[in-house]
Amino acid sequence: MNIDVKKVKIIVTAPLENAEEIRTVLGDAGTGIIGNYSYCSMTTDCMGMFKGNESSNPYIGTKNLLETVKEAKIEVQCDIENVKHALQKIRAVHPYEEPCIEIYPLIDESVFMN
Repeated sequence: MNIDVKKVKIIVTAPLENAEEIRTVLGDAGTGIIGNYSYCSMTTDCMGMFKGNESSNPYIGTKNLLETVKEAKIEVQCDIENVKHALQKIRAVHPYEEPCIEIYPLIDESVFMN
């Protein structure tokens, strides 16, 4: 079976107060298109944990102190040729120095229908 990846899922976590802005810029960037719908996303509340080192500049918390923060986990589908643009848009508005961004290849269900 030869599978051509045309879409990915982008997942990013952010403080709850920044989730709406991130969802909006992702939609504006052309992600989240499913059929005749745009701005499609899934958001789940979660807990993030981190500890910045002495060189960090944390948006939330204090250097060298373990922090736990309520966050939103935002998931969108994105055409493969639009990933770089979407990542630039996330980083432009995300408050963290190093946002947690995951990218997974998606297999179109039509591959299994033939």
